[in-house]
Amino acid sequence: MSAPSPASLHTFLAHCRTLLGDGHVLTLADEMAPFLTDWRGRFTGSALAVLRPATVEQVADTVRACARWRVPVVPQGGKTGLVLGGVPDASGTAVVLSLARLNRVRAVDPLNRTMTVDAGCVLQAIQQEAAAHDCLFPLSLAAEGSCTIGGNLSTNAGGTAVLRYGNTRELCLGLEVVTPRGEIWDGLRGLRKDNTGYDLRDLYIGAEGTLGVITGAVLKLYPRPKAGITALAALPSPAAALRLLALMQGHCGASLTGFELMSSFCLGLVARQFPGLPRPFEGGHAAHAQYVLMELSSSESEAHAVGLLERAMGEALEQGVVEDAVVAKSVAQSQGLWRLREHIPLAQAKAGKNIKHDISLPVSSIPAFIEQTAPLLERAFPGCQLVCFGHMGDGNLHFNVAPPEHVPHEEFLANQAEVNRVVHDSVARFDGSISAEHGIGALKRDELLRYKSPLEMNLMRAIKDALDPLGIMNPGKIL
Repeated sequence: MSAPSPASLHTFLAHCRTLLGDGHVLTLADEMAPFLTDWRGRFTGSALAVLRPATVEQVADTVRACARWRVPVVPQGGKTGLVLGGVPDASGTAVVLSLARLNRVRAVDPLNRTMTVDAGCVLQAIQQEAAAHDCLFPLSLAAEGSCTIGGNLSTNAGGTAVLRYGNTRELCLGLEVVTPRGEIWDGLRGLRKDNTGYDLRDLYIGAEGTLGVITGAVLKLYPRPKAGITALAALPSPAAALRLLALMQGHCGASLTGFELMSSFCLGLVARQFPGLPRPFEGGHAAHAQYVLMELSSSESEAHAVGLLERAMGEALEQGVVEDAVVAKSVAQSQGLWRLREHIPLAQAKAGKNIKHDISLPVSSIPAFIEQTAPLLERAFPGCQLVCFGHMGDGNLHFNVAPPEHVPHEEFLANQAEVNRVVHDSVARFDGSISAEHGIGALKRDELLRYKSPLEMNLMRAIKDALDPLGIMNPGKIL
C-alpha cells in the first residue's frame, strides 16, 4: 500500500474534522501522548492523529475515509493490552481510532439474560449494570476498571471465571462491526442458537482489530449466585494442586468458579511489596510450596456452598493433598484473599521488569511442564526467579521469568529472545499455546511463525486478504 502524499493527508485530516469535530481529531504531541504508549510503558509509538468518534455511524464514516486515503487504522479500547496490539508502530503513518466515546449500555433484557452495549463500555460498568438488574456478567480481570468490552472481545480475554463461564467468546451472542470498507454489519442478535452459515461473530472475536472494528455487542448474562465462598489452600506441589482440582470438581461440579494457582515465590513477592495485605498462614508464605485460591458459588444458599467446600476439603486433608487451608468468614476476608492473587502483577511491576509469558496447556500437563521447564531456565540463566501463577482450572499459566538477584533488570531483559525460546519450545512439546488470553499483537507476531503450521498461517492470511484487501486494519499485528 503506497503512502499518501502530505497534501493528501492534510485533506484527509480536514475531512475527519468535518466528520468528528475539531476537538476529536487530535494531532498535537501532548494530546496524542496518552494514546501512544502501551500499558506496561515499554513501547511508545507514533501516529498521524487520534480520532475519537462518538457513534457507530461516525466510526463507519471515519473508516471509509481511511480506506479512501489509504490511511492505516489502529482500533483502541482501554489500552490495557499486554502485547502492543492497541498502539501504533513508530512510523507515524496510522491513525489511532479510540472507541472510548462509544460507552452506552443500549439495552438490558433480563428475561433473555442479555445486555447490548457499545464497544467502549468499561468492563466494570457492565458488571455493575448487570448487578442492577439482578444478573451477573461473569467476565472479571485485574484491569476491569479500565479495559473496555471491545478490547476484551478483540483479544478474547479470559480472567478468573473461565473455569465456570468460559472466555469472552463464550459470553458474547452477537456483534456489530464496521468493516474495513466502512460498512456496518449488524449482528446484534441475542440468540443462543443460529445455524445460518459461517459464524462471522467468531471471526472478529480474538482478531485484535485486524479484520474490522467491533462497535457493539450482545452479552450473555447469568443469574446472580445466592452465595459464594472463598478458600485458600496450601499444598506441597503443582501435582497436588492438580489432584485438588479433580477432587473439587468431583464434589462441587459447576459450583467451582475459580481455581487459581500461585507459587510461594509469588505470594512472598506480594508480601514484600504490599506488607499490609493478609498473611493467612502461620509462618508466612514461604511455609508451603504452592497455594490455590478457590471460589465456589451456589444458586441455593451459603450453607450449601459451605457444605460442598467442607466435604471436598475434608477429603483433601485426609488424603494429604492439602497441607493447610483457610476459609473466608466474611466478604472482607474473601476480598483480602483475592487481593493476594490480584496484586501479583502489581508486585512484579514494583519489583522491576521481567519477561512475561501467557501460556496455555492441557490442565493435566501443568505439573510436568513446571517440573521440566524450571530446571531448563535455571541451567540457561542461573539464579533467574520464576513467577508462576494463573488460572489452573482452565490451563492458563502466567509463567514469568525475573532476573537473578543483583542483576540489573535491563541487562536481563536483553535475554528475552533466549528466555522465550526455552519457555515456548517447552510449551510446544506439551501441545500448548504461546498465548492464552493476551493475544499476539506485535509482540508475539514473529513467535507465532515458529509455532503455527504454514497451512494455519496461510489460512489466516487468506481471511485477512479477503476481509481487508487494502491492509489498513491494525497492520503489523498478528500477521
